[in-house]
Amino acid sequence: MILDVALDADPEWDSSIGWANLAEAAAEAAIAESRFPELAAGPRTIELSVRLAENDEVRALNAHWRGKDKPTNVLSFPLAGEAELAAAPAGGPELMLGDIILARGVCADEAAEKAIPIDQHAAHLMVHGTLHLLGYDHHDDEDAADMEARETRALARLGIADPYGEDR
Repeated sequence: MILDVALDADPEWDSSIGWANLAEAAAEAAIAESRFPELAAGPRTIELSVRLAENDEVRALNAHWRGKDKPTNVLSFPLAGEAELAAAPAGGPELMLGDIILARGVCADEAAEKAIPIDQHAAHLMVHGTLHLLGYDHHDDEDAADMEARETRALARLGIADPYGEDR
């Protein structure tokens, strides 16, 4: 697989962290733990964008698209449907998965509450967002448990502890 991650970060995000590499690794791990792991072996280029934004931008998007006038940690906007994802390994033009947007303030506050580095929490949110782009959701307990298990396995690939474990 050729994974093309377009990353755009506001200046408030610590530029010493390799956000582009982290986003690519998080997306690769999420794809490997999804129901579409064959995307990783196919000849098709897989594209997604990651925006590291400020709370105000995410609040505005959340209000517009979800009717919730507050910032949230991550938003995902999928572009590929299940049929397109299933057919992707056969080849074809680039497959655009969609867009992921993280809110700096929310991400930093949550990382501080969990007493973990912001890059580890951001990686979790990037995995979570990528799984949303791949058709996963957490509307009920069964879907939430499945998504959490996939996130935990994807994060383990990155050397990051289970964010849902007892000690978190």
